[in-house]
Amino acid sequence: MKTSELQTIKQRYNIVGNCDGLNHALDVALQVAPTDLSVLIVGESGVGKEIIPRVIHDNSPRRREKYFAINCGSIPEGTIDSELFGHIKGSFTGAINDSPGYFGVANKGTLFLDEVGELPLATQARLLRVLETGEYIPVGATEVRKTDVRIVAATNVNIRQAISEGRFREDLYYRLNSIPIQMPPLRERGEDIVLLFRLFALQMAEKYKMDRVVLTEDAKQLLMKYKWPGNVRQLKNITEQISVLSTERSITSEILARFIPQDHETTELATIHRENGDHSFENEREILYKILFELRGNVNDMRREMGAMKKRLEEVQGGKAVTPIATESLPTTQIAPIQPIQPISPALVDAEAEEYIEPEREPENLNLNDLSKTMLERALERNHGNRKKAAQELGISDRTLYRRLKQYGLDK
Repeated sequence: MKTSELQTIKQRYNIVGNCDGLNHALDVALQVAPTDLSVLIVGESGVGKEIIPRVIHDNSPRRREKYFAINCGSIPEGTIDSELFGHIKGSFTGAINDSPGYFGVANKGTLFLDEVGELPLATQARLLRVLETGEYIPVGATEVRKTDVRIVAATNVNIRQAISEGRFREDLYYRLNSIPIQMPPLRERGEDIVLLFRLFALQMAEKYKMDRVVLTEDAKQLLMKYKWPGNVRQLKNITEQISVLSTERSITSEILARFIPQDHETTELATIHRENGDHSFENEREILYKILFELRGNVNDMRREMGAMKKRLEEVQGGKAVTPIATESLPTTQIAPIQPIQPISPALVDAEAEEYIEPEREPENLNLNDLSKTMLERALERNHGNRKKAAQELGISDRTLYRRLKQYGLDK
């Protein structure tokens, strides 16, 4: 397309910039405008994707018909089908009248579906049918209706990844993507950044009757080096802040640096990072599953060790008549958040389990009497000589504890 035609379009829609990416996007939009092909505009949030569908509609045979811009991400999932395809009276609570929906009202015109990647799967199926046949059924109706609507869609979501995760229909993607248009991020537009700053500063000066802020050369270089994760929307916001808050009208790099965030921001399409390209924890549930599986393995190992310890105790006991140790039940191990191992609650510990968690290992030929004496001594030591607490920890009665202390000569 000729440069003069592009400049005319830019003046008409107040588009500032001369970078190749922007010029190519406008060129494709003007070429596809006379057709009825679906268009998918892809770009980061804040790059100005909403300009392209307006250019397409105004330069198409449908320019005298209605144009609707719909943010799919702002409509609740429960009502989006009704908003798009209409409903009949009584089809749901609050449906006091028939509604044609956007596809009915915009017949012969153009619908701009912004954030199309946020559509629920059920709505995606309805949209696919409209694109293929021009037919749809309002919510609660049984009669098929026809519509002739031109669809222009936009998204800042990585559609390819959404398809692989089952969040977006692949067949719908190919129907929408008849003509793709890529909007360049602000960080790739070079000197366009300075031109946009000048435009926004001029608009602020005219609107609020103030002197316009201007950039020094070093400030211009800083402006173009910044990554601009919020793109044009962020640049306008910062320009407005400087215009209002800066007492100086000549903006140096030092002044500009006070308004530009220094933290690291993402500059990619909305996506979920995959480590090493082959594994990704894409939601908290997967992480919890991994932790629980690991914990379950640890618990099973603990139970096996406790079973082996109990078996060794029974072998040591053999046929000797000794006072039985309280072993009503083994402690129940509960899964808890990952943290350093803490002593098990005394109310749940019996003699065998207590011996298991002791870091010191006893000799293999230790007899049961020595083992019981050792546990009594350690229980008393842990409870600072308090016999009642020691008995509770061992799961035996106070009377039994006193009898054993006397038996082992520990009652002194």
